[in-house]
Amino acid sequence: MKNMKVIILALVTLFMSWQVQARFEIHEFANEQMEEDYNVLVKELRCTVCQNQNLADSNAELAQDMRILVYKKLKEGNSKEQIVDFLVKRYGDFVIYRPPVKATTFLLWVGPLLFIVLAALVVFSNMRRQKVAAEVVDKQQQKKAKSLLDD
Repeated sequence: MKNMKVIILALVTLFMSWQVQARFEIHEFANEQMEEDYNVLVKELRCTVCQNQNLADSNAELAQDMRILVYKKLKEGNSKEQIVDFLVKRYGDFVIYRPPVKATTFLLWVGPLLFIVLAALVVFSNMRRQKVAAEVVDKQQQKKAKSLLDD
């Protein structure tokens, strides 16, 4: 009976862990500058399928492919700017954390400010409405109290 429990536990563990995969990327850099450029790029470039993760922190397959692409481009002799330009052309401005201010990214830059202004307007509107409602209740209560006192 005890052996059966061990076998069942081993099978359950094996079944639960069969999809676990570990991926390790090992890159050999020609010099320290190339390694530094790689590290800067993978920290400054955003994974396009993850929620606000850079390439260095993401475990997504696309992020792995993008890291390999960055490595290959650096190995080919491309500069950081050339690699960023290539990735922007391929994936759009979303791939960089600080997109340039232009017509297509204007909402990214102005959106938070508009949201704050809109939220402030809603708050002030609600406060004003509550104040008016409180004044109406006070007048009604005063009339009712006066009529009770008169009786």
